[in-house]
Amino acid sequence: MNYGEIISGIYEGLLRQPPQGESAAYIPELAKVNPDCFGVHLCTTSGVEFAAGDSLTPFSVQSITKVLALTMAFELEGTALWQRVGVEPSGTPFNSLVQLEYENGIPRNPLINSGAMVVCDALMKHLPDPEAGFLKFVQGLTGDSAIRYNPTVAASERSHGYRNAALINLMKAFGNILHEPERVLRFYFMQCALEMNCRQLSRTFLLYAGHGRAPADGRQVLSVSKTKRINAIMQTCGFYDESGDFTFKVGLPGKSGVGGGIAAVHPGLFSVAVWSPRLNKKGNSVRGIQFLEELTTRTGSSVF
Repeated sequence: MNYGEIISGIYEGLLRQPPQGESAAYIPELAKVNPDCFGVHLCTTSGVEFAAGDSLTPFSVQSITKVLALTMAFELEGTALWQRVGVEPSGTPFNSLVQLEYENGIPRNPLINSGAMVVCDALMKHLPDPEAGFLKFVQGLTGDSAIRYNPTVAASERSHGYRNAALINLMKAFGNILHEPERVLRFYFMQCALEMNCRQLSRTFLLYAGHGRAPADGRQVLSVSKTKRINAIMQTCGFYDESGDFTFKVGLPGKSGVGGGIAAVHPGLFSVAVWSPRLNKKGNSVRGIQFLEELTTRTGSSVF
């Protein structure tokens, strides 16, 4: 498969199209990012890599880190985690309060905001310094110590995080948050402020394309069974209330973030990261989805 030629062709074609969507202006620091940045990086499980555009520019990966936090929590908590958070698609916006109230403080899945905060709370049982522990885990997957948080972005999110505060306090009232809500929120916002470029993100997500083996050294971070389940959650829940549409168009497990990034995998074949900050009304990168739809169409590499 000539991924390089295919990626270049799709990338150049999308650059010629008029830009669509808007950046996540409700987070002031994200509003400062050039909305027309566009980068792609693909890693095959055999070790070949292909890139285009702004693939080495760091960006805030935001909710994509929810998959990595889930990976760590699933390994530490095992199946007990599913007593506190479900695995069903939400069908509602990622910060919905209505569904959480109706379902007694149990989030639908770990990839919406409320579910990710439960995962953070679970990790805090095991990590004396959760921010440092989580960062060490992520850096260790690819052996890349250059991956860092951006505390300015975290502070920007916290200053406008009233709805997330409402979510976590509601869950605390239902008994599904064990630690102090403010401390969990601090960890959650810092986690979302993790920065990577497309190359780092694609290499990290080789974990899910490679059946649970760490890209850095091949060690088994997750069992094959647990990796399958996380891929399944990405497939059904990774794009909020647009997950069905993404599955229909693209056909890969993946996760988006409001920083404009998308990471997706074809188990056994490749992982790919795309970054374009302009989002659609569901909070997903317009060009990112267009790129991945073209990629799976031209390569015939949908999991379906």
